[in-house]
Amino acid sequence: MKKITVFATALFTFSNLLLAACGNANISTTTTNNSSTKGVSAAIPIGIAVSQTSNVALLGQEEVAGAKIAEKYFNTRGGVNGTPIKLVFQDAGGDENSAINAFQTLINKDKVVGIVGPTLSQQAFSADPIADRAQVPVIGPSNTAKGIPEIGDYVARVSAPVSVVAPNAVKAAIQKNPRLKKVAVFYAQNDAFSKSETEIFQKTVRDLGLDLITVQKFQTTDTDFQAQATNALNLKPDLIIISGLAADGGNLIRQLRELGYKGIIIGGNGLNTANVFKVCKALCDGVMIAQAYSPEHPGEINRSFRQAYLQQYKTEPPQFSAQTFTAVQVFVEALKSLDKKTKISTLPLKQLRIQLNKELLAGKYDTPLGEIAFTPEGEVIQKEFYVAQIKMQPNGNDGKFAFLK
Repeated sequence: MKKITVFATALFTFSNLLLAACGNANISTTTTNNSSTKGVSAAIPIGIAVSQTSNVALLGQEEVAGAKIAEKYFNTRGGVNGTPIKLVFQDAGGDENSAINAFQTLINKDKVVGIVGPTLSQQAFSADPIADRAQVPVIGPSNTAKGIPEIGDYVARVSAPVSVVAPNAVKAAIQKNPRLKKVAVFYAQNDAFSKSETEIFQKTVRDLGLDLITVQKFQTTDTDFQAQATNALNLKPDLIIISGLAADGGNLIRQLRELGYKGIIIGGNGLNTANVFKVCKALCDGVMIAQAYSPEHPGEINRSFRQAYLQQYKTEPPQFSAQTFTAVQVFVEALKSLDKKTKISTLPLKQLRIQLNKELLAGKYDTPLGEIAFTPEGEVIQKEFYVAQIKMQPNGNDGKFAFLK
């Protein structure tokens, strides 16, 4: 058994817990008129609790896109053995309380079989315990901080931990400039993921024999970084590493370049979105970011996902969209596998959620991320990782992630 971590902000009323844990109704179904499902059918509800508003929306919008592409993709192919899925969206906002409310609504009102979300690790530490106590499986699409799978037995993630992904960017920077020595680190101190990520970055810097000359803190809500940037640049760093989100991180990049810094910049996973381009524009050029997804990954399902994304958004799919697609895929394939053993329409909702959690942890999945599986604790097992460098177009508004060989 995993140790369930309880946080004060995740407390909820006993009546809600009792309702979620003791309900015996069969799965709540909705009707859909999706033309891809051959008429009106009962649909299996899967919750999507990601950030559609707030300063985190730049990431959450990409997750919504990936989820919607997955819904259409799998329903076109028969859903769950002939029964379509229906994604139920609740806005997890940008803070813990919003994520908690989204989870409670999906569990108690929408009667979903499982939840994909939330966007931030900070939110997961507060919202995931609610689902775990209600025995509702959760798959984190973008929660990479240390300790996420350990929250509880019903918590898993398809987002590889930062300890695995982040060091690749530092190693790539050294390959690009073997003479770099002095490193300045910036991180958002009010974000759990950024704090976890910067610890990994700082350890990697020391382990590789580089000099960590300064650590500068900021808030994800900050827009003015002149003081921190000036303090760091006075020490003449060869490499700057930033752990934050797209809005604050993009502004920090812009201000560092405007102050004259010309060296390598590494962005953390929170900047791993094309939405950062609109923040730092032409000054984004050259920023390096470690990746857990490549649009060029071979495989039929990734080709289909990439084609669908390109057709709809006219740009390459980003990591957060691919990971959210993958999270929905895991639920769909686990439901199909379970249904072949025991017809899920005959299972009470509580029992369905419990059996679904066991099934998804036991499976192997061929996804846009490559082949993945899970440890018994819910940690993703993934083999392939990448490093990309932002290449902006001459107009300064459009760009892409160019993957380094």
